Amino acid sequence: MKKNFLIVLFLCALTASSQTIRKYSNEFLSIGVDAAALGMSNTVTAHTGDVNSGYWNPAGLVQLEDKQIGLMHANYFANIAQYDYAGFAMPIDERSALGISIIRFGVDDILNTTQLIDSQGNIDYNRISLFSTADYALTASYARKLPLDGLIMD
Repeated sequence: MKKNFLIVLFLCALTASSQTIRKYSNEFLSIGVDAAALGMSNTVTAHTGDVNSGYWNPAGLVQLEDKQIGLMHANYFANIAQYDYAGFAMPIDERSALGISIIRFGVDDILNTTQLIDSQGNIDYNRISLFSTADYALTASYARKLPLDGLIMD
């Protein structure tokens, strides 16, 4: 009984240590792309076979039959932040494919009020300016079908 308890405790500890702890650096890359994939709670990693495969699983690019373009735009945080995705993928030959995509997560038109009060202590609303901040990611993906002994390929 004690041995079984220790095994269960060890497995629980192992599972807990393998969970992802996010530190907010490049967190926007975990949002995902493609409305269909987001609608399925991002469970498309093994099923993807279109232009969005460059994000989810580049091996799916080999299922392309023609060139594809994918675009997505979403607003976050009550329309304060914008998330944009653009992807292009194409087959190179019957056994390989190439994909490229860009992701942008940004906040535009932020009020810069650091110069709102002049040196005399007066508030001057004409001194307010706007600025933007954004994170970008550029990905390039290549996939190729490889014949493996004992593995059945479609």
